[in-house]
Amino acid sequence: MSAWLVALVALQGAVDQGILVIREDTVEVAREAFRLATVQVGEHLEHWKLATSVRYDRGRPVVVLGPALEVGPDSQPVSLEYDVIDSRGPERILGQQGRARFVVRTLGRRIERAREFALTGPMVVLDDSVFALYRFAAWYARPAPRILAAIYPRSGRRETLTVQDLGLAATTLNRNPATLRHVTVTGGAAGDVHLWLASDGRLMKIEMPARHLSVERLPAA
Repeated sequence: MSAWLVALVALQGAVDQGILVIREDTVEVAREAFRLATVQVGEHLEHWKLATSVRYDRGRPVVVLGPALEVGPDSQPVSLEYDVIDSRGPERILGQQGRARFVVRTLGRRIERAREFALTGPMVVLDDSVFALYRFAAWYARPAPRILAAIYPRSGRRETLTVQDLGLAATTLNRNPATLRHVTVTGGAAGDVHLWLASDGRLMKIEMPARHLSVERLPAA
């Protein structure tokens, strides 16, 4: 368990919530609201649940994405409930951890399909258009590169990623100078992904140069 996760667990039920501004080529295309909380499972076990929602409505058709992901104390995904609304009609995606696997079921108007992903090592659930989920990838980061599997439930693909903690570095946040912890995620279709985190593990900024995309957390009101 990473030092960030230990610190968060020690807060006993603390909630982190905020809004991420998503920009392409400096133009705002959407905002993502998220909430992270602990979930009591049994008498002595806590899980983490991240619920997030993002609406892309700058163009047509409008797309609304709303995943809720639960992870265990080992940071592995336990369950997923994901509502997707787009021009092809609504979908509901359900994920559940089984014995050495994570099963993803997609339920739509005309389709129902299932796929199993082997849990052979560290795994995260990601999405090309939902960014708060990268927080769980950062939990795995260490100074030495670490391999993990990423599954993308909407597309059904699996990628092998490398995550690494590069330590504190200077950057900007909402146009202001900042010193944040720099974590890189490499090896996937998104290209090099740069995560910037506060000292307590809060996700503050994401940069995806290959997609000309940046995501920044709004200051707390």
